[in-house]
Amino acid sequence: MRESDADEPVAPLKPARRRTFTDKALAGTGLLLAGISAFFPWYVFLNPDKFGIHVAEGDHTRDLPNWPGREIVNVSPLAMVNKNPNAPKEMIPDPLTTATTSSLGAEDDKGPAAEDQPFPGKSPFHLLHVANGRALIEDDTGMYVVRVGSILPDNSRLATIEQRDGKWVIVTSTGDVYGHD
Repeated sequence: MRESDADEPVAPLKPARRRTFTDKALAGTGLLLAGISAFFPWYVFLNPDKFGIHVAEGDHTRDLPNWPGREIVNVSPLAMVNKNPNAPKEMIPDPLTTATTSSLGAEDDKGPAAEDQPFPGKSPFHLLHVANGRALIEDDTGMYVVRVGSILPDNSRLATIEQRDGKWVIVTSTGDVYGHD
């Protein structure tokens, strides 16, 4: 080191930048959010009644709940509208066999008259349980809770729920009677 080195001018230190209101507000907001983030899990832990899973308590009976009846809608995939206008329009044959017959062959001894034969597309359902004015029925698509006036899987309406000879039966608007198997 030389003597002349000490005589060289040294640049003065720059004063520290003053913190503005925005800097202070961002720092305060960050600290506030950090504090809330640290406190909130404890708040949830100490108040489980506000944040817990609420399980509906049931009465321990076999009665069906007193729910309002739901409409049963069964839509065939063939009845759905194609929403893609550019799709090719194909003719899909209807798998449901329907026809009309004349009464000319009604006196034939080959079987019952055409009017007495059941409709081939009817989906049978079974009565499983009756409670509180509602009936639990089942068909091949699922189980349903129905009440008087509800639409049934065979597109009839439930007319009455009766007890005959000690067994529950349901009567449809078409006059069909379904009971326990």
